[in-house]
Amino acid sequence: MKTFFLFTLIPVILISQNIQFEDYFEDATMRVDYYHTGDADEEFITIDQIYKQGVWAGTITNLIDPFDLGKYLLKIYDDKSNTLIYSRGFATYFGEYQTTSAAKANIKKTYHESVLLPYPIHKIRLSIEVRNNKNHLTPLFKTKIDPADYHINQETPVRNDPVIKILDNGNAHQKVDLIILGDGYTVEEFEKFKSDLKKYTEIFFTIEPFQSNKSNFNITGVFSPSVESGTDEPTMGRYKNTVLNTTFNSLDSPRYLLTEDNKSLRNIAAQVPYDLAYIMVNVERYGGGGIYNTLALFTASEVKWNDYVFIHEFGHFFAALGDEYYNSSVAYDEFYPQGIEPAEANLTALLDPENVKWKELLSPGIGVPTDWDKEKFDNMYSQIEHLGKQRTALLDSLKNANAPEDEINGLTTLYADSIKSLKKQMDNFISNHPMRGKIGAFEGAGYSSQGLYRPTVNSIMHKFDEKDRSFYKVSEVQLQKMIDYYCK
Repeated sequence: MKTFFLFTLIPVILISQNIQFEDYFEDATMRVDYYHTGDADEEFITIDQIYKQGVWAGTITNLIDPFDLGKYLLKIYDDKSNTLIYSRGFATYFGEYQTTSAAKANIKKTYHESVLLPYPIHKIRLSIEVRNNKNHLTPLFKTKIDPADYHINQETPVRNDPVIKILDNGNAHQKVDLIILGDGYTVEEFEKFKSDLKKYTEIFFTIEPFQSNKSNFNITGVFSPSVESGTDEPTMGRYKNTVLNTTFNSLDSPRYLLTEDNKSLRNIAAQVPYDLAYIMVNVERYGGGGIYNTLALFTASEVKWNDYVFIHEFGHFFAALGDEYYNSSVAYDEFYPQGIEPAEANLTALLDPENVKWKELLSPGIGVPTDWDKEKFDNMYSQIEHLGKQRTALLDSLKNANAPEDEINGLTTLYADSIKSLKKQMDNFISNHPMRGKIGAFEGAGYSSQGLYRPTVNSIMHKFDEKDRSFYKVSEVQLQKMIDYYCK
C-alpha cells in the first residue's frame, strides 16, 4: 500500500511497559480530530482540531496496548525522553472504505475521525501507524503536540443533554465506561429512549462474559433529541433530520448502519467520561455496524434479531471480533488477504493446523480442520440465491408485460414461501447440528467460503439462532481480556 508521510519518524530509544500515569498525564482527556483521506492505494491524515475535555475515563495502569488489534495503532511518545507512554489499536470507517470497489477504482474519500488519549503534562509526539497487506504496521502520520498550546480548544461543551446513569459501579479508571447515545429520538420520545436504554442494558447482561462482569461496567445514556424520528434509508427514499446523521446503506451495503458525522458524535459524547460510545437508533429495521474502538450502532425498535445485532456489533466494537459468517453480501472486496493470518481472535487462516491459535480450547478428539457438512449448508444457501435471482427476473418480465397484479402477487408469494422454507432448513441445520458448541476449526468465515475458519459451528458472531445466544469460549476469552484491560 502506498502511503503519505507528513513527518519523519524518530527512532524510539526507550519503551517502557511500567508507565506511571502521574509522571506523564493529568486526569483529563485530549481529543484529536483529524481528516483521513485517500483510496485503496494511498492515504493521508491532516489535523482538524485538538481539544482538552473532561476527566480521562480510561485505565491509568494499562497504558500500553497489549492486543495488536485494529488496522491502526495510536502511539504517544514523551518528546523529551522518547518514551512510549500510551498506545491504542483501533479501526476506522476509512479503513473499511479502502476495501470497497470504489476505493479500488481510485475514488478518493475523506472521513472525519478522532483519537482520545489522557491529557499529557509535557510535549508529546503523536504517531499513527497502519497495517500493510501483510499485517505489518508501517508509519502513516506523526506530529508534535504541546499541551500548553493556546490553539488547543478548552471550551466547556455547550450541550446540556439529559444524562441517565443506568449502571454506576464507581471509578471510571477501573471500569468499562459505556455510553449509549440516541439518534432519531424526538423530544416527545424521551420516555421511549429511557425504556430502550433499560431494555438493552438488561439484554447485555444476559450474555457471557458480560453477565459475570456486571460490576465491571458503568453504563450511561445521553439523550440528544432529533428533529425527526428514525434514520436515513436512502434506497427507500427516506431521509430524516437526526442529531447524529445515521444512515443505512453505508458503503452501499443495505443493512450497514453507520454515521459519518464524527464531530457531532464526539461533541455529544464529551458530556460524560467514556471509553466506548454506542449509538442506539430509533427505527424498526434490521441493521447495525461496529468498528473496533471507533463507533458502533444498532437499531432499538422491535424487529426480529435486533437484540442479536446489539450484542454482535458490540463484539466488533469492543474486542475486534471478526464476522464468522461468509454467505451474506457485504461491501468489502477481499477484506482479509489470502495467506495472511487474521489478527482477530476468532478467525484463522489455519496456516499451521497443528498450532491453531485457539489450540488450548479445542474440544477433545476434534479434527482440524473440522468436518461440519459444509456442502449441505452451502447448497441450501445456493438454492436461496438461485430462487432470488429467478424471482427478480420473472417479476421484471411480468411487470414489463403489464401482467395482472394478482398474477404478480401470486408469484411473489410463491417464491417468498419457498425461500422462507429453505431459510428454516438452514436454521434447523445450525440449531440441531451435532457439533454445536464444540471448539474446532470450521471452514467458512470472514466473508470467505474457503481459506478462513471459525471456532464453532455457530455463535453470536456467525448467525442468529433463537436456541443459542453464546459467543462461546474463544470469543469469550478475548472479551474477558478486554474487560480486564480496562478494569485491572
